[in-house]
Amino acid sequence: MDEQNEPFDPDLSQLGQADWLQALRRIGQDNGFAEPLGKDHAALFVERGDTLLVSFERMRDVFTETPARTPLSFEMVRRNGWSVLTVLCRGDTWGRDPRVYGFFDQLLDDGFFDEFDTVLFYGAGSCGYAAAAYSVAAPGARVLMLAPQATLDPRVTEWDDRFAAERRRDFTSRYGFAPDMIDAAQHAVVLYDPRHRLDAMHSALFERRNVSRFRLPFFGGALQADLLEMDILPDLLDALAEDRLDTARFAELFRARRTHRGYLRNLLQHLEAENRIELMRMLCENVTARMHAPRFRKRLAALPEREDQD
Repeated sequence: MDEQNEPFDPDLSQLGQADWLQALRRIGQDNGFAEPLGKDHAALFVERGDTLLVSFERMRDVFTETPARTPLSFEMVRRNGWSVLTVLCRGDTWGRDPRVYGFFDQLLDDGFFDEFDTVLFYGAGSCGYAAAAYSVAAPGARVLMLAPQATLDPRVTEWDDRFAAERRRDFTSRYGFAPDMIDAAQHAVVLYDPRHRLDAMHSALFERRNVSRFRLPFFGGALQADLLEMDILPDLLDALAEDRLDTARFAELFRARRTHRGYLRNLLQHLEAENRIELMRMLCENVTARMHAPRFRKRLAALPEREDQD
């Protein structure tokens, strides 16, 4: 498949929701295909280069959280000329729909994934579950998941009380237990906050020989928004596509947290709760030396003076 260099920079920010959905459908039809998958899902394919990103994204996130109101996957078309297959979901569905099963079955039967040199799957939260589950349709793929759930089957994760109403969904049939579905992946990466207990427990279920689990302490549960704000999500996908997303590369990229205000505020709150005065002082001095940070400067001024040490 030859890489195409056609400009691709759609901006749907001025459209209302009904027109926005129609515009997304036209983008798919003009660049590859667009296919509804029942009432809760739709697939858009934009054909460009020999790397394919399969991205699972919630419609409300695309509509409300991205400046151009376009899927996050489109950034990899603009940036790298990748092909992208975006599965849009109405809310948290975990992709548990026979129409979605059938769609990936058909792609597998048609040899769709064989047309690409590199295939990546991506998703966050419930979409991270879906990215893992459906990656089995493309053996040898690479997978990036942000705080994914492993399953909502209460026989396995009865300790997770966040999604009690969603336990009626079938997580025991096809494409069911996400950690098993990544056995054929070339490399899968899970990012999670170890201090977010339920996310950490789900992360532990993904422990496999081909899985790297990277910790993002003091970030909480909205990792996708944080990584976008730090502008490192595309770099993480780049590194995974190039098979170099190891501990060293992750640590290098994660240094961006040093200027991420949400992370710094969470860290300060933790130190305050633990009454770690000297660590608070060190943090506030470091941040105010590098950044315009009135909150940290005010907190530093309020700390008690250091006791003289002989």
